[in-house]
Amino acid sequence: MLISILMPVKNSTPFLEDCLNSIIKQSEKNWELIAVDDHSSDNSFLILQKYAIKDPRIKVFQNKGKGIIDALRLAYSKCKGSFITRMDSDDLMPPQKLIILKKILQKNGTGIVATGGVKYFADYPLGNGYLRYEKWLNELTYKESNFSAIYKECVIPSPCWMVYREDFEKIEAFNPNTYPEDYDLCFRFYKYGLQVKSSQEILHLWRDYSHRTSRTDKHYSDNRFFDIKINYFLELDRDKTQTLILWGAGKKGKFLAKKLLVKEVSFYWISNNLKKIDQDIYGKIIQSTHLIQEQSMSQLILTISSPSEQIHIKNILRNSKHQVFWFC
Repeated sequence: MLISILMPVKNSTPFLEDCLNSIIKQSEKNWELIAVDDHSSDNSFLILQKYAIKDPRIKVFQNKGKGIIDALRLAYSKCKGSFITRMDSDDLMPPQKLIILKKILQKNGTGIVATGGVKYFADYPLGNGYLRYEKWLNELTYKESNFSAIYKECVIPSPCWMVYREDFEKIEAFNPNTYPEDYDLCFRFYKYGLQVKSSQEILHLWRDYSHRTSRTDKHYSDNRFFDIKINYFLELDRDKTQTLILWGAGKKGKFLAKKLLVKEVSFYWISNNLKKIDQDIYGKIIQSTHLIQEQSMSQLILTISSPSEQIHIKNILRNSKHQVFWFC
């Protein structure tokens, strides 16, 4: 059964040949690469053409639209595989990646999103933030508990998943126009009930550099992520029989409060910052965290970023019946 690898490409010349070579060296040989050049201003398209001439499994197109979503839609429209996966043109595949993901799906059948561990690399020392994210994401993946933290971050790496084609159709493929497209896709895996099955091996090498799209493109700003989080929360997990409490009145808390107010969602707003308690923000009075003790059961949205504060809050809520959603 054929694997279709969908890969948007934009100005990837410094990394593209290494990426393509890592695909060609896969131990799994039954694949096709559908590469779509998204109006590159460098030599990316010429490199793709060169490789396509050498290897007929590589098929190259130019984006008729603009942006990653249009490129992915075009790639998907041209693919023929029974298994669908995605690749980023600046990253690397370990040689066993495709065969491991394929075997996970063959073993478990449909209704599964197969994934594995990821590892960041760069031409300079990586910061602690990236290393913490890598560790956190891999811990979720190895326990197959990715969706338990879906409101915190994108928990299925965009270039490290594989699904059956029929499941990809079921979750609407790349039809939605929503950015960040990888996070929206992750939520649709969750929405349509796909179960995570993972390998304990590192299956994707994630390159970091200063002008990576996820760092520079406005489509990947914090506000875009919070829009997706609140919209899917209200659609999928909001229980209107329970009180909704927003905890945190910093930048993220204020952004979410404003969204809830615009959507006319009823909620209480609390903070453990004494300077903010009793303040009127957007017409809502910030209350003390003692409000939680008055509620036997509620839904809590947490927007506290500090690791030490998060640990403190988890200890407070450990034996409570509140349903907690970490939004940061």
